Amino acid sequence: MKLTETYYHSDDVVALSRDLIGKYLFTCIDSITTGGYIVETEAYNGIIDKASHAFGNRQTPRTRTMFMQGGVAYVYLCYGIHEMFNIVTSGEGQPHAILIRAIQPTQGIDAMLYRRKMSTLKPNLTSGPGSVAKALGISRSINAFSLQGDTIWIEDRGLDFNDDQVAAVPRVGVSYAAEDALLPYRFYVKGNPYVSKPNK
Repeated sequence: MKLTETYYHSDDVVALSRDLIGKYLFTCIDSITTGGYIVETEAYNGIIDKASHAFGNRQTPRTRTMFMQGGVAYVYLCYGIHEMFNIVTSGEGQPHAILIRAIQPTQGIDAMLYRRKMSTLKPNLTSGPGSVAKALGISRSINAFSLQGDTIWIEDRGLDFNDDQVAAVPRVGVSYAAEDALLPYRFYVKGNPYVSKPNK
């Protein structure tokens, strides 16, 4: 069942980031449906989070999407190379976002392999946020798209992981965020091969 619009309106981005573990992310790009269940996320806590693009209420053409009502895609280019897919959460004007760092693929694997120029299924197909976006055909062309539409959406199919199965650790690549770099805002399924490194 597709997650409701109100699901994304919670102002607790950390709790939502944890809750998304086990939810299924799908895209339908060029009439091809691809997807899998989420095994790694990172929470970004808006204007008070030094690791967030919107820290200090920073509003730019790139971050404008983050200030929208929760339940839309925030897609941006990282290092001029990788497109990254985030979920905007909370209410309008409160720029919370959750980065999807890894999924375990379950549908449309041949299409994902083609997009990633891979011949055989290996964990790096959808390990890391750039790989997730590439495999699922996500680009900035769908930035600000509603997750209630038919292009990109998330479903609850009843897959749950208990807290003993999920690690809560500091985020990756945010050393510039000083003390906020140490916050346990990254969640992943322990032992899952699709989780990006470091994963211990």
